[in-house]
Amino acid sequence: MFRILLILILLTGCANNTLKNKDSTQYDRSSVSQFGKTDFDRMADYEIRENIESLKILMVKFYKRNPKELRKTSSDNAEIVTNWVFNAKHDWKFKSINFAQGTDALNQAFDESFEGDRVLSLITGLYTMIKKAHGDKIEFFVFDSLNAQSIYNSARNIEIVLWKLSTKRNIAGQLFLVSNEMNEKNSNLSFEREFGKIIGRIDYFAYALSEKSERSITRALQSIATGIFLPF
Repeated sequence: MFRILLILILLTGCANNTLKNKDSTQYDRSSVSQFGKTDFDRMADYEIRENIESLKILMVKFYKRNPKELRKTSSDNAEIVTNWVFNAKHDWKFKSINFAQGTDALNQAFDESFEGDRVLSLITGLYTMIKKAHGDKIEFFVFDSLNAQSIYNSARNIEIVLWKLSTKRNIAGQLFLVSNEMNEKNSNLSFEREFGKIIGRIDYFAYALSEKSERSITRALQSIATGIFLPF
């Protein structure tokens, strides 16, 4: 089963070729780093790293649809800023977004009083949330211990983010961040599709991990519409 899921993860997602892939390395079973890994560890590696590649794609897309947010951070283009965010040494702590991470950064992206870069806050929140849910790691070895419930909860939080993106508006009645678009002239659901890939990968891995550890996952009972993020 785990080999099949690993193949599924390898086949999902396609990163923008203008973005550097520091966080997503080529799969090489002969490399030294692979000696301490099981097939399940390799599946975990690819699950989180493919999701990182999806976050890069989403960041570029958000900046291109919300250029005023990009200008709050840099005069460079979306690809350059995204490469800096994902590859520079800053430990995902940005003064311009109040050093917020996890759900604090996610909530901040939809806060009326926040004047910083909402795209940076959103992507920082998603990245640090997913990483923390995976034991604060992006590479896994045989003795690493992961919590299926935390990983599952992070997927539900991404669903809440999707709901906020389509419903939360500022005092002027405008969406805080423009993403999907559906009208008579345009149809753009590419954001939803990319988020769907992330949610799908996380859920696959969470349920596989639950089966491996023989610990069941408690399904979230709260409504997405409450807008309250789950602990992870």
